[in-house]
Amino acid sequence: MAELRVVAEISGSVWKILVRPGDRVDEEEPLVLLESMKMEIPVLAPEGGTVVAVNVVEGTVIGEGELIVVMQT
Repeated sequence: MAELRVVAEISGSVWKILVRPGDRVDEEEPLVLLESMKMEIPVLAPEGGTVVAVNVVEGTVIGEGELIVVMQT
């Protein structure tokens, strides 16, 4: 199994976390919702796998390139 690190493509506030460690996700399934410029932007799983760690907390502001989720594929 390979480790896959999902990072933020934009800066924004972590509005809602949709997964927990141990969850199985499919490709393009939403992992987290970010809020930026009054828009909700989903962060999608680039491929199917298992969530190993969630590295953000709801309500915090993150920058572009920051680690959001670690997955095993």
